[in-house]
Amino acid sequence: MEVILKENIKGLGYKNDTVEVKAGYGRNFLIPQGKAIVANAQNRKMIAENIRQAAHKAEKLKSDAEGLAGKINGLTIAIPTKVGENGKLFGTVTSLQISDILKDKGIAVDRKDINIKVKDKIKEVGTYSASVDLHKEVSAELSFEVVAE
Repeated sequence: MEVILKENIKGLGYKNDTVEVKAGYGRNFLIPQGKAIVANAQNRKMIAENIRQAAHKAEKLKSDAEGLAGKINGLTIAIPTKVGENGKLFGTVTSLQISDILKDKGIAVDRKDINIKVKDKIKEVGTYSASVDLHKEVSAELSFEVVAE
């Protein structure tokens, strides 16, 4: 079943993309939740017109995202956390903490756009990296250091 996405869905596609999904996923989740519409001729025309009208706005968003990526690339932030005697963290470091620290530095990034590049959860003091998806064509690399409070 082909659907046109009405919003960005991680792992599936971006807004206004036409994607092929299983019929049950489209009919039972995406369409009732308002996340997608059926990709028929009428809806394709409507989306094409919307894309044409929004092209200028999209270019501005992309240039803003590139400017923000310039600020984030190469940036290293410190995340203070409580640490036990053997160097293990109490809890774990999440994208929400990274987002809050970036917000304090004047860089507004949604926590959902931050992807921490670690196989398992962060449980020790050290330096780690994350990617920040700012636009469908623009992403930035960020390194962060987990330090004892």
